[in-house]
Amino acid sequence: MREDWDNKPLEIEVIEGCEPEIGRLLWQLEVTRERTKEKLVGLDQATLDFALPNENSIGTLLYHIAAIEVDWLYTEVVETDQFPPEVSELMCYDVRDDAGRLTVVNGRSLPTHLHALDRTRHYLLAHFHQMNITDFRRVRHFDHYSCTPEWVLHHLIQHEAEHRGQIMAIRTQAEQTYV
Repeated sequence: MREDWDNKPLEIEVIEGCEPEIGRLLWQLEVTRERTKEKLVGLDQATLDFALPNENSIGTLLYHIAAIEVDWLYTEVVETDQFPPEVSELMCYDVRDDAGRLTVVNGRSLPTHLHALDRTRHYLLAHFHQMNITDFRRVRHFDHYSCTPEWVLHHLIQHEAEHRGQIMAIRTQAEQTYV
């Protein structure tokens, strides 16, 4: 049995200050981020920037996680194609290069990546805290798909968890390379 589960009820909690159904998904999103951050503890710059040929670095994936989170927030949930200036400053690179690969983001420190993740999450939480359940479930229609803010949160949880697995694999490979 996992030590961190000893005598702890394993149940979904609710983030206070918003609709309970929204608060449950926000809690899951926050737990996902906590687990990602736990995997970054002690990460040095060489490991952050390490990448095998034609693969992404941890830094690139961290930037991507933050960029995708704010893109889904503003494009699909808020329904605007304009980011606030402070968000644009944080997300100063295109997510993908001309070849369709994730834009390489190396040389940024871990504190800089964590700041971007924290700030983009702040904007997302602020928006969802003021949302009512009707808007949370209102379908947004786009040229090639439709989605709800509820689905966006589900997607962001999955997206980050999947990239966390990649981050852990890259970290293991980098640490084996540098040992």
